[in-house]
Amino acid sequence: MSSVLRLAGWWARDYAYAAGRQLRSALSRVGPEEFLSGAGRPVVVIPGIFEDWRFMLPLIRELHGAGHPVHVVTVLQRNRLAVPKAAALIAGYLGDRDLRDTLIVAHSKGGLIGKYVMMSLDPEQRVTRMVAVGSPFSGSRYAGYMLLPSLRALSPRSAVTVQLSREQRVNERITSVYGLFDPHIPEGSVLPGARNVLLDTGGHFRILAHEVTIRTVLAEAAAPPAPRVAATPKARGPEG
Repeated sequence: MSSVLRLAGWWARDYAYAAGRQLRSALSRVGPEEFLSGAGRPVVVIPGIFEDWRFMLPLIRELHGAGHPVHVVTVLQRNRLAVPKAAALIAGYLGDRDLRDTLIVAHSKGGLIGKYVMMSLDPEQRVTRMVAVGSPFSGSRYAGYMLLPSLRALSPRSAVTVQLSREQRVNERITSVYGLFDPHIPEGSVLPGARNVLLDTGGHFRILAHEVTIRTVLAEAAAPPAPRVAATPKARGPEG
């Protein structure tokens, strides 16, 4: 199969997966309280832009089935808030619930929100680690052509993206999972200093259900607590 056909196939399957998950999310009547039980490490799930938390239900069910209480921050709604504002909501939730030794599992923009929390809004290190799937840590050049401000903010030239790229102290506590080809992030999701996991397929959405993604998330959730590191000073940055 030629590379062009292979990319076209990944692209088609990716959007088919996304459309199916969005439809199932819209029709689902499952509530977030159903996943709060469990004696394992607490997990906070952060979906990508235009996704509500139910988009990540397959991973949520896997984590809950393995004994982890899974938390979703419903006030994010479909995650169109600016990264700093969304991160403040996540940090507030962590404090209000007094969650500790927490794993963040994030998709796409959710990874930027999670990293912002870790580097700027978590002086008590309530977040031990994060697994980010298909996150644009270096931005996406396509974002600059988008009409919506919430999408344009993901440009490599945006102030928040530049700030997140420069700050690398928390990267060692992050696992970045990504495919061979991402139709939304031509820059890729390699994060310096992090554990980078390259899948043997392409896509932005369907890789959430890849067996290696699931194994990676479950392994990070079950890993022993990491030793605490020196607190990261609160970063100054745009509050857009």
